[in-house]
Amino acid sequence: QLQASGGGLVQAGGSLRLSCTASGLAFSRYAVVWFRQAPGKERELVAGINSGRTAYYVDSVKGRFTISRDNVKNTLYLQMNSLKPEDTGVYYCAARTGRIVAWTTLYDYWGQGTQVTVSS
Repeated sequence: QLQASGGGLVQAGGSLRLSCTASGLAFSRYAVVWFRQAPGKERELVAGINSGRTAYYVDSVKGRFTISRDNVKNTLYLQMNSLKPEDTGVYYCAARTGRIVAWTTLYDYWGQGTQVTVSS
């Protein structure tokens, strides 16, 4: 019910925009987020936006990433600029009712993941 897209291979300093389209849920009522999982590491909350459009960012992406949502299109976006090699990983979108939290087990819906690779 969440379909992520937009990943790819980009050089350091480049940009990508990820999208996550929802179906079968009242999208506007959900907090929606992006997690990132780097090779050999745990899944990490990168950015989120709640139903009131308040955004959260992990410190490492502040000023470079922008999260947004279009409740008419039922789509979540993540604009990623000034990409760094350490941004490499599989990016997953997820949704839950209530507030944004960092614990993966508390999310009700997950996208399939999209690979982002940043070369140095």
